[in-house]
Amino acid sequence: MFNFKEIISVSLILFSVIDILGSVPIIIDLRKKFGHVQSEKATLVSGIIMVIFLFVGESILKLFGIDIPSFAIAGAIIMFFLGMEMVLGLQFFKSDPEETKSASIVPVAFPLIAGAGTMTTLISLKAEFATANILVGIFVNLIFVYAVLKSCNWLERKIGKAGFNVLRKVFGIVLLAISIKIFKNHLLA
Repeated sequence: MFNFKEIISVSLILFSVIDILGSVPIIIDLRKKFGHVQSEKATLVSGIIMVIFLFVGESILKLFGIDIPSFAIAGAIIMFFLGMEMVLGLQFFKSDPEETKSASIVPVAFPLIAGAGTMTTLISLKAEFATANILVGIFVNLIFVYAVLKSCNWLERKIGKAGFNVLRKVFGIVLLAISIKIFKNHLLA
């Protein structure tokens, strides 16, 4: 039932898409604007959103007459553009300025952690990996998300802006490669 290789793959894919390390500057800015981001609340809400979408996302797709391979290809395209953003430093996906008026749930839990890219990725992953392994991957990422949210100020001092830029680009390349693999697998299916 549990496959260590799948758990590692899912965890790395979600880690790349969630990009919590790349979001640290945004979180630090939100903390400066709102005083405090509730790490526990943001982590819990984003986890609930991801798990619910993992289980009912497919039903929602069926309601609209969309099959998993088509959604996986669409997800791969979104993941590709997210990777391009990370590597090139461009912004393809614009955020709504109205979304930044509160802090813990919006925009940290949604859409920063469990946004459209994460939800699309979960459906794409469901087409490739066992659900139990995806759940473990979600849990692993939530632990990491919580740790990063709790230690944002410390991370800012230790890694620095240049370090975050390097990490963002490395995971962007990983995300690009994964998106191409998912696209290729489902295009030929």
